[in-house]
Amino acid sequence: MIFADRQEAGQLLAAKLAARNFKKPVVLALPRGGVPVGFEIASALSAPLNLVLVRKIGAPQQEELAIGAVADGEHPELVTDSRLIAALAVSSDYLEEMKAAALKEIERRRRVYLAGRTQADLLACTAILVDDGLATGATMRAALRATRHRRPARLVLAIPVAPPDTLERLKEEADETVCLHVAADFYGVGQFYRDFRQLTDMEVTRLLDLAQSRAAPSST
Repeated sequence: MIFADRQEAGQLLAAKLAARNFKKPVVLALPRGGVPVGFEIASALSAPLNLVLVRKIGAPQQEELAIGAVADGEHPELVTDSRLIAALAVSSDYLEEMKAAALKEIERRRRVYLAGRTQADLLACTAILVDDGLATGATMRAALRATRHRRPARLVLAIPVAPPDTLERLKEEADETVCLHVAADFYGVGQFYRDFRQLTDMEVTRLLDLAQSRAAPSST
């Protein structure tokens, strides 16, 4: 399955999620790439669109290879891939340095994306975590664990595409997993999109503003 862009992936995923009739859904997107996907889902489900601020920790000299991730929260959630760390002989000093850099970027994104916005209370809600795809799953694992701390009634992982081994490992972190395409021949998320350009901060905030305006009650 090849998606035209993140918007199409979100629309297709939204159709599958809508059939499940989740109680009090709240869509939580991972910026930046998950935001256009989450926007389509939130629009289709008439649900709030929020963010989970999480930052990947890349391997030395291989920034795109995730060996861990940090998710925002009262106590920031650090998740690491022990197998990759051992295989690449990654030092504890490197991990601490990258964790500090990740937290700094998370703080920057909080100021840019969440200024003046309130995060939804997830109690009694169905939290639907969304990204544009999974590779190693480290970033999403951190996001799922951080969201679980907020005590949603149900935690759902919704993703357009993922390799089978990653999806299997993450099933224990969510109450339910919805994936459009489980791809055995997987080299990277971008191979499943015709348009996989990187989003800017401005595009992210525009989608958040639009979602907020749609969710606001109309005046009479």
